[in-house]
Formats: sequence, C-alpha cells, structure tokens
Amino acid sequence: MSKVKEFNDYRAKMNDVILAEDNKVLKRFWSLDGAAYSAGALPVKTKELLGLVSSMVLRCDDCIMYHLIQAKEAGVTKAEIYEVFAIANLVGGSIVIPHTRRAAEVWEELESGQA
Repeated sequence: MSKVKEFNDYRAKMNDVILAEDNKVLKRFWSLDGAAYSAGALPVKTKELLGLVSSMVLRCDDCIMYHLIQAKEAGVTKAEIYEVFAIANLVGGSIVIPHTRRAAEVWEELESGQA
C-alpha cells in the first residue's frame, strides 16, 4: 500500500472516530484550521507551502504528509517543493534533514501517480 493511501485512510478513519464524539472545541478548531487554508489574500497554493515549511521546521511528519498532498492538489511543482525544503532546512537546521528525506520520498510517490 502506498504511504499516501495509508495516511489518507488512517486520517479519515480517525477523524470519523474523533468527530463522532461531537466535541464542540475540537470541531471548532478543525473548522478554523480548514478555513485558514482556504483562498483569501493569499492563494491556497501559497498557504500550503507556508504550512509545509512550518510543519518541516516543527518536525511533524503527519503535518508534512498532509501539506505535501494538499500542495500537489494545488498545483505545486517539484521545483517549488524543493525551494520549500531548502527554506525549511535553513530555518530549522540539520535536524530537519530526516524529515526532508521522508518528504522527498512522499513527493516522488505523489508525482508518480501511485498515491
């Protein structure tokens, strides 16, 4: 199974479990998160790249995976992704390198169309 499919399946399953509890705070937070990445003064593509670089610096692999998927859907190119990788490594330092490796692997999968 592809890493992307595995991630998406698990994310959907657990989101259903969590949201079924009808917790108002969680629902509002997740709604706010979704709204933050919708088009506004900045286009969706830019917001996803910002989310990706932030996620890399914070070293959140689930967040990196999510933003890579969204970035691909928003039309981000490989060259743009690698500029994000460069900025994340510059800002975050060498500790970001392992996350860059995993992100590059996921991006290759997304580009291959096997995701």
